[in-house]
Parts: sequence; structure tokens; C-alpha cells
Amino acid sequence: MTTEVIEKRSTSSATVRKPAPRYRVLLHNDDFNSMEYVVQTLMQTVAGMTQPQAVDIMMEAHTNGTALVITCALEHAEFYCETLKNHGLTSSIEPDE
Repeated sequence: MTTEVIEKRSTSSATVRKPAPRYRVLLHNDDFNSMEYVVQTLMQTVAGMTQPQAVDIMMEAHTNGTALVITCALEHAEFYCETLKNHGLTSSIEPDE
């Protein structure tokens, strides 16, 4: 009777996954849209955003010129930014540091 040694290699330890880079979606203040419209648009664009959160973001942009809307993966950030722009809001994306 012979015995065989079977070598099992673990692939999970060999591959180190780095988290995907994250991006910040910024809302910029403008002199065209009403505060109520900005709040409603933020709530419609970002799933799960509450009215108090949207009001805080709108007021931050109104007071300081820009406000952080959300930090997420690039594909999602591009979607949020484009959706805000399509609703007439000024938005941009920057890498999260």
C-alpha cells in the first residue's frame, strides 16, 4: 500500500485585496436653486438620505461654498455627481484622502 501526499495551496492568503479608492461628491453653492429644491434633490438622489441630513448639506454649501454629499466608490460618485448636475445643481468629485 502506498500513500500519497496531496499539497493544498491556499489562494486566499496569497491575494491581498486592497480596498477600492473612495471619492468625495461635493455640492457647490449656487444663486439659482431654492434651498427647498436642493434639499429635495439631495434626498431623491442619495438613497436613505434624511431631510435633516440634506438640510445640513445644503446649509454647509450655502455657508461655505461647498459641502460633502457622500464618500463612495468612483462609479457611484460619478452617478451621484451626474444626477445632481442633471437636476441643475453644481457638483464635483475629488479623491478621498
